[in-house]
Amino acid sequence: MKILEVKNLRKTFARTEVLKGIDFTLEKGTALSIIGSSGSGKTTLLRCLNFLETPDEGAITVNGETLLDCSDPSTLNEKQIRQKRLHFGLVFQSFNLFPQYTAIQNIVLAPRLLAKENHTWDKIKNDVYEEAVEIFRNIGLYDRMENYPHQLSGGQQQRVAIARALIMHPDILCFDEPTSALDPELTGEVLKVIRKLSEQKTTMIIVTHEMEFARDVSDHVIFMDNGVICEQGDPHEVFSNPKEERTKQFLGKYIG
Repeated sequence: MKILEVKNLRKTFARTEVLKGIDFTLEKGTALSIIGSSGSGKTTLLRCLNFLETPDEGAITVNGETLLDCSDPSTLNEKQIRQKRLHFGLVFQSFNLFPQYTAIQNIVLAPRLLAKENHTWDKIKNDVYEEAVEIFRNIGLYDRMENYPHQLSGGQQQRVAIARALIMHPDILCFDEPTSALDPELTGEVLKVIRKLSEQKTTMIIVTHEMEFARDVSDHVIFMDNGVICEQGDPHEVFSNPKEERTKQFLGKYIG
């Protein structure tokens, strides 16, 4: 079942065209990895999907609902965009945790604020905290719930950031280089959580430089270069037998 459809997404900053007509679809319960050199447009694509940037052209459809159509100004309303962001969860390169809150307070903050807007927090408060505790168990941080970010390692902070995204129940969970700010020693614990989510059929888009991980955990891989999708397909096929010369050059740095 198709959960996401992206059509002709284009984005220009100043005079630099960063996205040059991106088209792809994503099936529910699958993991898509996006690879490519720095500056290829990967992060801008994620930011457009999460409505942190507004594309100049194109359309984004989730579960058959057109969330954004740049040719239709009615889909660009700021209040609507706040709601549309809830379809996506984004885990950033840097953890972006609030230092004044404990780990569990960081996790429940977004659902608490949303529920208070709807005047439902008192009704759902206990359920939210119970779910947060269960998520902590699943990510192996049950004994760290009451710790503040400065008391956690980088890998632990990134796992808390993943939990913060999960508790909002997004249709699609997005990762923007989730291990780039980590020492190699801490990378494995974050990748282990993402691998577990993949096994649980969580729908994900993962921008990563971890080539072996992208090959093994993904159902589909996209290679971006200079603002376009240069090649895409089954990860093992793309990594073992890339068809495009630019893909061969890029992967050669990692394989050779």
